[in-house]
Amino acid sequence: MTDTVTNNNLFSVIDQQKDFIVIYKSPGIGFHREENEPGLFDEVVQTLDVGKLYPVHRLDKITSGLILMAKSSESASALGNLFLEKRIEKHYIALSDNKPSKKQGLIKGDMTKARRGAWKLLRSLENPAITQFKSFGTNTGIRVFLIKPSTGKTHQIRVALKSVGAPIIGDSLYGGSQNQEIDRTYLHAFSLHFRYGHQDYSYIAPPKHGRLFQEPEVQKIIETRLTPPWGIDFPKLN
Repeated sequence: MTDTVTNNNLFSVIDQQKDFIVIYKSPGIGFHREENEPGLFDEVVQTLDVGKLYPVHRLDKITSGLILMAKSSESASALGNLFLEKRIEKHYIALSDNKPSKKQGLIKGDMTKARRGAWKLLRSLENPAITQFKSFGTNTGIRVFLIKPSTGKTHQIRVALKSVGAPIIGDSLYGGSQNQEIDRTYLHAFSLHFRYGHQDYSYIAPPKHGRLFQEPEVQKIIETRLTPPWGIDFPKLN
């Protein structure tokens, strides 16, 4: 495994395999080009000499962490099917300074568009977003969330945490705390775990960006209680 930092500091290479590449995405860069601003995908293709790449999944502009890109249309299809079949295990870390209505649980419901580009959670279950979570308190009032989404809906985790009264710090769209000292939205794609080509692949990447992620208590929870995340029991899906 490698961890090669690029000269533009927008991403780093965590690992390269024959069929795919694993990238660490910095917060603040969108996946695709926005007007004259290049996106993460363009930056990776232009910076790395790996030939043509194919997107497999995406992260919001505000979100940092692990993302997969395929090196061929065949591997993109195979990896995409793993996501569709829920055979890629993903975990995210988020911070909130609000106490949730429950410390752990299952958040399940359909999602629909709301105002200003936001989404909201419904009680119906026709095609629901499904999110499991556990949370851990600190003496500073920050609560650390480990989140395991079973689906990949737009803004799913952000909406889920808002629904339990704990919007993510820095997430202005969903009511997260805002002040001059908050330097980012505190959502991070922490791990990927999957089987591909008769081999298991596991990746963990603690957050590198954000003052609150570096707080000693938060760091201790991440290192001692959340790593590795696939060994943690979550509330059942039913």
